[in-house]
Amino acid sequence: MHYGNLLLSKIIDDNNVQALTRFGITAADLPTEGDRQTLRFIESYAEANRGQAPSYAVVTAECPAFEYTPMISDSYELLTKQIKAYSAKQRLAEYVQGKFTAEFDSEADGNKILESLISEAEKIKMDTNVRSEIGRTLEDIKTSFKSEYLKREEGKSFKCWQTPFESLTKEIGGWFSGDVYGIMAESGRGKTYVNVKIADSLLRQGANVLVKSFEVKEYVWISRLISTATAVDELLVDELGRKLGLPNKQILSGNLEDIVREQFLAVLETLDSYYPGKLYFQGKSGGELTRTLDDLERELLTGQVDAVIIDPFYGLSDVYGKNVNKTAGGSAEYAATRFEQIIGDNDVVGFYTVQATVEKKQTGEDGVRELNLPTRDQVKTSKRLLDIATNLISFDSLEKDGIAMLGIEKGRNGGEDFTLELIALFDYGVLAEFPKGEAAAAQFGF
Repeated sequence: MHYGNLLLSKIIDDNNVQALTRFGITAADLPTEGDRQTLRFIESYAEANRGQAPSYAVVTAECPAFEYTPMISDSYELLTKQIKAYSAKQRLAEYVQGKFTAEFDSEADGNKILESLISEAEKIKMDTNVRSEIGRTLEDIKTSFKSEYLKREEGKSFKCWQTPFESLTKEIGGWFSGDVYGIMAESGRGKTYVNVKIADSLLRQGANVLVKSFEVKEYVWISRLISTATAVDELLVDELGRKLGLPNKQILSGNLEDIVREQFLAVLETLDSYYPGKLYFQGKSGGELTRTLDDLERELLTGQVDAVIIDPFYGLSDVYGKNVNKTAGGSAEYAATRFEQIIGDNDVVGFYTVQATVEKKQTGEDGVRELNLPTRDQVKTSKRLLDIATNLISFDSLEKDGIAMLGIEKGRNGGEDFTLELIALFDYGVLAEFPKGEAAAAQFGF
């Protein structure tokens, strides 16, 4: 049956050119050149005549291939679904007989050919999908909403992970699946240490964590993770009674003292079973490191990841890619929006870091630099990146003094202006809240 001809006849009878827009029908969806010519004529006529459709007499005079069929009782939904279904079949056939066959017969990598096929199939599916409803009504929602609530009540559906800091968890409720969290700090102030702390905490809760570390190599990042993990487990105690982790700098230099070296090697031996969760690490200069959002989407579609950490966000090549909307910072804006969509679609927790720039260093009356949390206006990137964050977390540290501060610069669900002072002994893996009470704090020599 010639559904394109029937749809155009119904549009003429109903004087409803808007149906083409509503159901996303274009000339490319129609099977014959005659149908395509007719559709273009109807659209051009409507544009010149305030949206009105031409009469069947005018159309048949201008488009000889058009065969008018009066009194079509079938719905627009039925007609457009049939047209789109045929269009999908035709487009797939053209691709398979053309580009796919050429690539298959070439010496191209089989995995790349398969990725290309999947990508094209998804595009065809998206382009030929017919949506008759603009959204779900409360009548549609009530049953599924109740079912989802009961699953969350039993802990079977909704995922919420604890943050590394008890006070922060109380303030924001935890890390929620489907949400994005941004971490901003000046260069060299400890953004990566915060990421390592977050990863350690998630892994302890059984989460599978994907880390893309664009600026830190595997050995350096994992040495920080080992220091952090052993600090949380209080492996070492120094002469001041402070509970510490394995010394990071000595791991980096390969200069661990004998007793500490034995403890380090013991931890290393059990590293693959240290956590209930699983780490998927991609580090700077590593062959496994991927840089595009397409790559990230494919990685998350495996269903093996609960949380992803992007450090820093501008390590993604999409940030500097094609400027799709031809505005200043358009590519970065698009990348931020797509990142948010990928995180939400895959129901994982997303983290990114971004650098803040403070033009004038903050110092106290004695000339010594003080802790100073950066604000969002000090981030020189697309504001869209900051907008996608459920919570935008600012961070600063004074490593020499062993202290740091974390704050919430933006919170969709509250929490703005919250600050938290932390103990920061990065070389020993310590980034923690101060123990409760003055006597407990004294053990750290503050």
